[in-house]
Amino acid sequence: MCPFCGSEDTRVLDSRYVREQQSTRRRRCCNGCERRFTTYERVERLLPVIVKRDGSREPFNRDKLRVGLQIACRKRPIVSGDIEALITQVERHFAEASEREVSSSELGHHVLSCLKDLDEVAYVRFASVYREFSDVGQFMTELDVLQKDAIKSKSSAES
Repeated sequence: MCPFCGSEDTRVLDSRYVREQQSTRRRRCCNGCERRFTTYERVERLLPVIVKRDGSREPFNRDKLRVGLQIACRKRPIVSGDIEALITQVERHFAEASEREVSSSELGHHVLSCLKDLDEVAYVRFASVYREFSDVGQFMTELDVLQKDAIKSKSSAES
């Protein structure tokens, strides 16, 4: 459907696969008003329902995860393609697991493990919200764990 005039009569001018987003970008032209626009098509995966801490359930929401990651990654050297790739990785993980329901803590834990490899500062920011840090001590504990992991990684890389 044309976003300008609402016509259903459009034609595809060009199609390209976008690897980072695992989607197909289509450049279209409206046969009614002759204006051009772009659409993105993504294979719909069967994603689980997320069971929140209070027991309520909601469908997996890619946009909600994106917003949380963008906040955690704000002012960090991370491009939007990296965030999209991380979201796609999370989606793929849970789609392949074929579980009908996943707890929000399991989702958060998986996101954290992916984010830890991407950027440690974004990891701590995301963890502070996900784990509901209530004081500086919890931050310090998480930073100590990160520092110990970094030392282990460095020593094993030197071996």
